[in-house]
Order: sequence, then structure tokens, then C-alpha cells
Amino acid sequence: MSTSNLRLGTSTYSYWHFLPEKYPIEKVLEAAHDLGLQGVEILHRQMESEENSYLQTLKRRAFHLGLDLYNLSIHQDFVHDDAVVRKQHIDHTIHCIDLAHEMGIPSIRVNSGGFRKGGSFDDLIKAKGWVEPWPGVTREDGFGWVIDAIEQCLPHAEKRGVMLLLENHWGLTTTADDVLHILNEVNSPWLKAILDMGNFIFEEDMYAAMEKVAPHVWLAHAKTYLGGGTVYTLELDYTRIFRILRSAGWSGYCSLEMEGFEDASTAVPKSVEMLRAAWAEA
Repeated sequence: MSTSNLRLGTSTYSYWHFLPEKYPIEKVLEAAHDLGLQGVEILHRQMESEENSYLQTLKRRAFHLGLDLYNLSIHQDFVHDDAVVRKQHIDHTIHCIDLAHEMGIPSIRVNSGGFRKGGSFDDLIKAKGWVEPWPGVTREDGFGWVIDAIEQCLPHAEKRGVMLLLENHWGLTTTADDVLHILNEVNSPWLKAILDMGNFIFEEDMYAAMEKVAPHVWLAHAKTYLGGGTVYTLELDYTRIFRILRSAGWSGYCSLEMEGFEDASTAVPKSVEMLRAAWAEA
């Protein structure tokens, strides 16, 4: 199949890994245009402002460059035993649905959250995603909180025409079975999945896990690790992953998330060529 059939974009995260100084999203738009990409995924925490003038400036610039803004990647954590705190995360998600709508973005990334134990991201990895519940709390409690929170967000998502895309992003989405449990319990056309190609690291067979969720995937995150990963490094078979997704009927965007130490100015172009080659081989 021709590489022209791959709808490839980049996350703004590829150029900024939560460093103190934010990398301007406007510069990511320019780079994406120069690389011949089809769109850009905006990381909410990378935005300089939530003022409407800033939102419309990004939308206007993307349109001028011929780029789609296809996803707003946000953070929330619905795994809290305090209903007041859960409501804060629900309200944040609804607020971000409005931000996406104002920018003409048709989807947002949704996280489940997890049973936090404190510590660093390295500690999360050692704990295999923090999936074990707190004392006195069960996994079923956690899933109940997540499912209820998502269901509270769905009416506003439908009203605004913004898809909720659940990512395999640790916590109660660490495994494919857990992702499917949430999707099946919610059972809404306004909730689908993001496949992060690098996040099924605790599965016995990560490719089998990808096959399980593939029928529900509307957006794929392609992790690359040029210069060594900032968190960990994986050798991913992108051709095999694209075959899995295509066999399941996937035709959405593939969003590059370059997560290596190499400078983005060289690592992102290399990653783009690598993914295009893998798609052509698939």
C-alpha cells in the first residue's frame, strides 16, 4: 500500500518532554508542515494559554499550513476514593472537551488513572503501572469510579462532537483486558481507544495485547526512542503493529511521540521516515 494512505502526524510532545521551558506549539506546526505531515496532536500541558485568542491563533495557523488538529491530549485521574476529587477531574475533562471544540479538534485523550503510591515515574515502572489497589479498596472500586466518571463526561462530549479516546496509559489501563473492560462497560459510540505502541510493556505478549484492542482503536501513538528513551527504550516492530491495526480495519491518524534524548530537529524527521517505511512494508 502506498505511504500516502498513512495519515501521519506528530504530537507536540515529540518536541517537549515536560521540560521547564515549553516548546512553542506554533513551531511544531511549522515543523510538521515542513515534514509533509497531515496533522498535529496538541498536548494540553504544553499550551501557553487557554484564552480564546490563543486557541483561535493555533487553529488559524494550522488551517493556513494545511494541517489537521486531530487530538487534544489531556491528563486526568479518576481513581480517587474521594467523590469531590473525582468531580474535579470530571470537570477538568468537560472543560477540555470545550477547549477541543473551540479549536475544531474532534477528540481528546482520556486516562483512567490508577492507584497512586507516590514516588517517581521510575517507581511506577517498578510497580508495573501501579495497578494494585490501596488497602481497603478493590480493583472493582477503581473500575467503578473510572466508568462512572467517563459516563458523566459522555453527554457533553456528544453535545460538542468530541470523541473520548481511552489510552493504555498505566493505572487501570495497563493491560489490554483492562482497557476492554472499561470500553465494554461504558459501551458508547463516543468512547473509543488510543493505542500507545510503547505502553503494553507489562503484557506477556505486547503484540497480542495490541490485537485485542485494535478493533476499538481510532488513534495510534507511535513511540520512537532515538538517542535512547527518556523513560525506557523499546525495540518496536512498527510494520507488525501497522499490520495488526490494518487487519482490524483501522484508518485513523498515527501520531508520532518521539521520546528519545536525540534533539527533535533530527529525531522527528528520522522517525517520520521510519514510520513511513514501516507502513509501506506493511
